[in-house]
Amino acid sequence: MIGRLPAASLMTDRQPGLDLLRTLAIAWVMLYHLVSYGVALPGVVNYGWMGVDLFFVLSGYLIGGQVLLPYACGSRPRWRAFMLRRAFRVLPAYLVVLALYALCPLVRESEGLRPLWQFLSFTVNLTPGEGRLALSHAWSLCVEEHFYLLLPPCVLLLARHPGVRKTAAFALALLAGGIVLRAWLWQYEVGPYLSVGSGADSFFVRYVTLIYNPTWARLDGLLAGVVLAATHVFRPAWWELGARWKPLFLAAGLAGLALAVQCDPTSHLGAVVVFPLMALSFACCLIACAGKGPVLERLRLPGVAFVATVSFSLYLTHKAVYHLVRTQFGDVLAGADWLALGAYNLAALAAATLLYFTVERPFLRLRDRLLRTGRKPLSSPAAHPAVCPGTAASASAAIPMARE
Repeated sequence: MIGRLPAASLMTDRQPGLDLLRTLAIAWVMLYHLVSYGVALPGVVNYGWMGVDLFFVLSGYLIGGQVLLPYACGSRPRWRAFMLRRAFRVLPAYLVVLALYALCPLVRESEGLRPLWQFLSFTVNLTPGEGRLALSHAWSLCVEEHFYLLLPPCVLLLARHPGVRKTAAFALALLAGGIVLRAWLWQYEVGPYLSVGSGADSFFVRYVTLIYNPTWARLDGLLAGVVLAATHVFRPAWWELGARWKPLFLAAGLAGLALAVQCDPTSHLGAVVVFPLMALSFACCLIACAGKGPVLERLRLPGVAFVATVSFSLYLTHKAVYHLVRTQFGDVLAGADWLALGAYNLAALAAATLLYFTVERPFLRLRDRLLRTGRKPLSSPAAHPAVCPGTAASASAAIPMARE
């Protein structure tokens, strides 16, 4: 039990707008990777790497809501429960996929594979790697894992003497620190290698290793999401005010993305401004899509909720599935772009569905049983706003925590 409410009750209030954003994020990333398999797709797909930043904003918002809601109810988060939720959410499916990559070279989309200790320690994004390496997309999962470790101490620090100005100053310092760090890294560690086209010291390898992958350079999206969660929880009037202007926020978000794609992210200017610009743009899109209402209910499109549910399994497996499909049917699909688009993605969806129902969902259910039946509640009774009516959190019931 979580307070007097079953944990399952936290899972019944789906938000079609956030499901749509999650589905768009995973689809954009997958199509971006599919282009490298010879499938011709519209030009917008070339910016599919931005889908990861949309995931970061969503994660910051949802995870931040889990951590901050108890404070709004006058309680404290149960950190053991928080880490348990994160472990059961990520590790089972991730370890199964990692085992497949380690034990079955046929599934690897590239010949090389980093040492297993880097995957197990979530340091893939902090260690240099040369050439094309399999399971390279695990770098973003490493950023997420580091976020889970960094968020609790930051929240505890700010909670000692809470205040809007202190929190805003902390968030702005993190944002500015990332901007300054990327500017310095590009100027002195990446830019001087602009003319180097290959090898471990090539410009692109250094850019990815020092700017694109490391956690300390990629906190913009997660920070934006947590700021939205804090606003939703502690300043519900502000959040409601923003909710009245959803079309304006959506227009601002799309305009920001249109501006971001005009700037080369590997340039000096791009390294400095593209990531915070994307974070701000996706934050605006999230405000526009969060909550419920007659317009948002129309976003409840067939299949979107399911794809959003299996998105983590899709992210883990899609590159391996693409590789297997090309190995077996590449000659048949060559030149038939629409047929290839369907074949590759149906196969990826089938594999993700299998992983979800055989690994991911059983462990999520086990997690919920552990949270309900422990001698002490592992999560705060205040984790659901219904148990603290009349507080700021009661206006924040729309934060869908259980899906994370």
